[in-house]
Parts: sequence; structure tokens; C-alpha cells
Amino acid sequence: MRAVAARVAGSAVFVDEIDERERRLRASNLASALPRPGTSEGRQLRRWLTQLAVAERVVAAEVAGDVAPAEGELLPDTAARLEIGSVAASLLASAHARAVFMRVTASVSVTDADVAAYHARNPLRFAPRPDVDADGWRGRPVAPPLADVENAVRQHLLAAARRREFRRWLDESCAKLVGLAPGYEHPGDPRQPDNTHRH
Repeated sequence: MRAVAARVAGSAVFVDEIDERERRLRASNLASALPRPGTSEGRQLRRWLTQLAVAERVVAAEVAGDVAPAEGELLPDTAARLEIGSVAASLLASAHARAVFMRVTASVSVTDADVAAYHARNPLRFAPRPDVDADGWRGRPVAPPLADVENAVRQHLLAAARRREFRRWLDESCAKLVGLAPGYEHPGDPRQPDNTHRH
């Protein structure tokens, strides 16, 4: 009988599926950066792989929208990947997941007040880089008026709000649909013995 690592809406995710994911990862060019199998960190890697497997099933069961932007549009930099979390960022490598992202976050918006407040707090965030003078020095940046950068600020805030909403939706959906077997708990669950997050 196949051992079960997790269930998603009653459907089993088998331990041998997690074994295969780990095998493929250890056979990749990332192998030298991975923790040794059987160690606390190695077990945490397996827990993370389980989180990814169950999240993929949750997203796969969703009806996607028509639009699937490029991954770089949703996750333009490392900060965006860190903000959304490693599991959600990994999911967005899939066009189906990106289409689900667009559907789930379609109603997200930011207000004019949000845009103005952000610009007031971060007046140089979208300032053009000053030119270099003849001596090789750059001048001081000058805060542009809100009207000049309003669209850039709005797009920045909207992208961040959409990432937060997708992460919220994914966490909520996983909490409703996923049951994890002992040894395959969330890596951050303080009840599991390999959790090292301390305050």
C-alpha cells in the first residue's frame, strides 16, 4: 500500500511522489546547494516539496481565466518573489497558475488616496536618475510631481496588492482543502520537530 504524504480535497498525494520530486531536484544543477537527506534541513526540504505538490493540485483544480501573462510580469524581481513566498512563486512558473492568478486577483484595485500616500512617503521611488556631470558626479535626485509618476506608482501598488491577494487566496484554499500527514507538515509549523524558527 502506498504511503500518503497529504490529501487535497480527499485525493492522495503519495510519499513516492515527494520522493520523485526530491530525486529530480537532487539530480539538477541545484544539488550542491541542497541539504543532506535525512537531516533536519533535508526533512524541511521534503516538507516544502509537499507544500508545492499540494498547492499545485489546489491551483490545478481551479478554473483559470483567459489571460496568462509572462512570469516576469507577475514576478519582476527577487523582492516580488520573496513577497509572495517560495511556494506561490514556484507555482507561477505554470501558465495555468498565472491564469488563475489573474482571475483570482481581477477585482483588486488601489485608490487615488493610496497612490498619493505612497508617493508622499516615497517621493524619490520613481524619480529619474540624475545625469552624470563632466566630472563623473551624479546630481541629487529630484522628487517628481505625483502627476508625472502616478501611473508608475499605481502599477507598482496594484502589482503588490495582487500578489498579496493571490497569496491570501492560496493560503485560504490550502487550509480548506489540504490535510498533511505527520512528517509532511508545513515547514513553518511550530509543532513539527524540525521547525527552527525561534523568537
